[in-house]
Amino acid sequence: MQNLQGQTAIITGASRGIGKEIARQLAAQSVNISLLGSSDEIFKTKHSLEEEGYQNVLAFQADVSKEHEIDHVVQATTNAFGTVDILVNNAGIGMFKPVEEVTVEEWTKMYEVNVQGVFLCTKAVIPSMKKQQFGTIITISSDVGRYSIPNGSLYTSTKYAVQGFMGAVAQEVREHKIRVGTINPGMVDTYFAESKQGDPEKNEWLKVEDIAESVVYMAAAPKHMLIDEMHLHPLIQEYPRP
Repeated sequence: MQNLQGQTAIITGASRGIGKEIARQLAAQSVNISLLGSSDEIFKTKHSLEEEGYQNVLAFQADVSKEHEIDHVVQATTNAFGTVDILVNNAGIGMFKPVEEVTVEEWTKMYEVNVQGVFLCTKAVIPSMKKQQFGTIITISSDVGRYSIPNGSLYTSTKYAVQGFMGAVAQEVREHKIRVGTINPGMVDTYFAESKQGDPEKNEWLKVEDIAESVVYMAAAPKHMLIDEMHLHPLIQEYPRP
């Protein structure tokens, strides 16, 4: 495994839950951290990491669906730390209802965050990664990017789009020694779809630490090694197998 010390990571959706834990575990590997979140809660995350002794932390309140805001985050991160070596596309929203109840506004919003956000963040870091001939792009997607569920037409379609997008990007950039991988979790005890982290009914679900450890493992893989996809499920979860 490679030593991540001194590398720089941008993590989207880092205010809480999975993104916050990814930031904590990468910081523990002596990675410079750039946090991105849609609310001012992102600054509480920065303060929390600093209280734990991690000093090389930036925080940005930004909308992943706005190109100029993402470009600013990438430029400011590069100015502060010199490079962007790791991008973790973690920001995402979920909602589940019958297709006839989905509004155009809900459809548009979820595609803006779940798909357009991944596109814009990935697009923004590739030029500098090409220049340095190194980089790792990791996207937290979902197991439903590989199968469909009732009342999930909107959410699952965004994850199918992410799978297709990241698969194509991986082939485009591999000649520049940029690695692109996707992590597809099943049920995770987090704040997803307005639920609460730590609910007793989620005791046997995956934990945010499980997902963060997978990100660190993927990022720290030897530079000659590409982990295309990781699928993670709690033992209790039943799901369709191909």
